[in-house]
Amino acid sequence: MIQRIGFGFDVHQLVEGRDLWLGGIKIEHTMGLLGHSDADVLIHAISDALLGAANMRDIGYHFPDTSERTLNMDSKIILREVVRLISTKGYQVGNIDATVCAERPKLNPHIPAMQQCLAEVIGTDIDNISIKATTTEKLGFTGRQEGISAYAVCLLEK
Repeated sequence: MIQRIGFGFDVHQLVEGRDLWLGGIKIEHTMGLLGHSDADVLIHAISDALLGAANMRDIGYHFPDTSERTLNMDSKIILREVVRLISTKGYQVGNIDATVCAERPKLNPHIPAMQQCLAEVIGTDIDNISIKATTTEKLGFTGRQEGISAYAVCLLEK
């Protein structure tokens, strides 16, 4: 069995007038993330980790922010396509470990729903999707509630 590790990172600015989508679910909040798609920072980090592990570049290459096709796109579509792309090279997801950095809203109550959603989109067991939430103790852009970032690592198996 061949195993490969990937790492992904993404960040989006928080703004008024947008919905907040994280891990494929809509979370009630006074602000949302700004981006060309729905700006789901967690799915974007996971997608980059998967593509990186398969040596298939990044989501900006496959889903450019200059394309009308990707404008306001649901990031679950991006993730589903990424899983299809890595499968063309014979890979499947072993597991994902991700961390979301946000001061607000509190994300821990939403983690089980995010895990369930992502497991369904990827086509894997929920036990293969680890999501953690943290703050930056009010430091930096995250601490000032100007944006949210996410980090992800994955293991692919062939």
